[in-house]
Amino acid sequence: MTERPIDLSSLPTNGAPRRSLFSARKFALMASVVAGLGAAVYGFSPQQGPVDVFTSAAHAQVNNEVRKVERPIGFADVVERVKPSVISVKINIADKSSKDDSANKDEDSPFPPGSPMERFFRRFGGPDGLPPGLRGGPRGGRGPVTGQGSGFFISPDGYAVTNNHVVDGADKVEITMDDGKTYTAKVIGTDQRTDLALIKVAGRTDFPFAKLSDSKPRIGDWVLAVGNPFGLGGTVTAGIVSASGRDIGNGPYDDFIQIDAPVNKGNSGGPAFDTNGEVMGVNTAIYSPSGGSVGIAFSIPASTVKNVIDQLKDKGSVSRGWIGVQIQPVTSDIADSLGMKKAEGALVAEPQPNGPASKAGIQSGDVITAVNGEPVKDAKELARTIGGLAPGAAVKLTVLQKGQEKVINLTLGQLPNTIESKADTDKEDKGGPTKGTGVPKLGLTVAPANSVAGAGREGVVVTEVDPKSAAAERGFKEGDVILEVAGKSVASAGEVRDAIDAARTENKNSVLMRVKSGGSSRFVAVPLAKG
Repeated sequence: MTERPIDLSSLPTNGAPRRSLFSARKFALMASVVAGLGAAVYGFSPQQGPVDVFTSAAHAQVNNEVRKVERPIGFADVVERVKPSVISVKINIADKSSKDDSANKDEDSPFPPGSPMERFFRRFGGPDGLPPGLRGGPRGGRGPVTGQGSGFFISPDGYAVTNNHVVDGADKVEITMDDGKTYTAKVIGTDQRTDLALIKVAGRTDFPFAKLSDSKPRIGDWVLAVGNPFGLGGTVTAGIVSASGRDIGNGPYDDFIQIDAPVNKGNSGGPAFDTNGEVMGVNTAIYSPSGGSVGIAFSIPASTVKNVIDQLKDKGSVSRGWIGVQIQPVTSDIADSLGMKKAEGALVAEPQPNGPASKAGIQSGDVITAVNGEPVKDAKELARTIGGLAPGAAVKLTVLQKGQEKVINLTLGQLPNTIESKADTDKEDKGGPTKGTGVPKLGLTVAPANSVAGAGREGVVVTEVDPKSAAAERGFKEGDVILEVAGKSVASAGEVRDAIDAARTENKNSVLMRVKSGGSSRFVAVPLAKG
């Protein structure tokens, strides 16, 4: 059937200009397109004259919906709201000539020399802890030194957060706001263990400030890093949360958020915002073989920041609970040696003399599995849990002691603010070589400790390690002192062999040894050879 043309000349016009057949068909096609987009077109009448459907309210609505779908997600609204709260932090150290002049001195780093965090810090802040191009004075450390980092206000009266390593040792701290205004700041308090610092700017009560988030970020959430990379203030970068709970080897309180938003030198102390405009973390370190951003940055979680900053604001320092034990993770081998079904909890390598744990009856080889009834996943979690409690608080520790579970009550002490170095007795002169007696089942040769000068009176000293043995794989080296095997004190090679035979009789796959090395103790699970 052939479509019949419409003769518009027969229709009343009431003064309206006539339209051609082509115009009518074009109009019908346009109307059908709009209807196909889900919009109804109303009010078309010959009395109204020609109508341009592309200017109608219906079509405008369709266009708006299409734009919403096609437009990429942007962060301009969030950035506009939070960016004024972010500050650039500039520090000045008047004269370092009175200190060590060594060009390789690590005095600018707040972290233990050689630790992963210290290496990250070197990458993050330049070879001497300060951004390149912003250092003053010769490389040896003479003359004034300046450096830059980032920070952000947390209250309208001028309190701001930054990193400890940004302001550590500074004689003068100066901040610059997003609008270019500059103020002098005072350091209220610092916490080296979490690398956080609280500073205060006086003179105003209307500073723009950011809110610390109450929620925990999820992996995959958007994150915005705002800061002062390379001295370029007010720089915004975006990415996602890559991981949480990261341990980078800095210490027992490691609990970093990993993000892939580009973070560079000078971003230290700056905030990582979520899409609600709240601070999810404080950017403190990057991992970078090249020194620039490779998409791996670490932020201190807002929950940690809140706890630390509240204490710094109240008293200028941070007090942490302390039970006085040296702990280590429970590996699957250690769990098997202790007859545990799961590798969880914190193994007590050694209680410190006169510490709360020692006084309460906790012993080497105990496994702490819960605090106040809450399970302890691993050694790091125990350290964070105890550190988050106030000194003087009463706690109940669930402990696995010699195969029996028991609850031990104790009162927390206060974690010392200074880390005391331990004597390395194993480096003392041992008075010449000692052959010792072999323990073939382990690939070790040992001698009574009291027969080796400087080794102490307890245990047996490792005098030789078979490089192809299980002991070598577990890190044993000459000079280590074996104090216990399978929970029994040993003083000779014979006692070591007897303890191993007893473990075999009990069908153990590995034997647990307490070893002293470098002045500290640890437990090592060594697999038992068959036969």
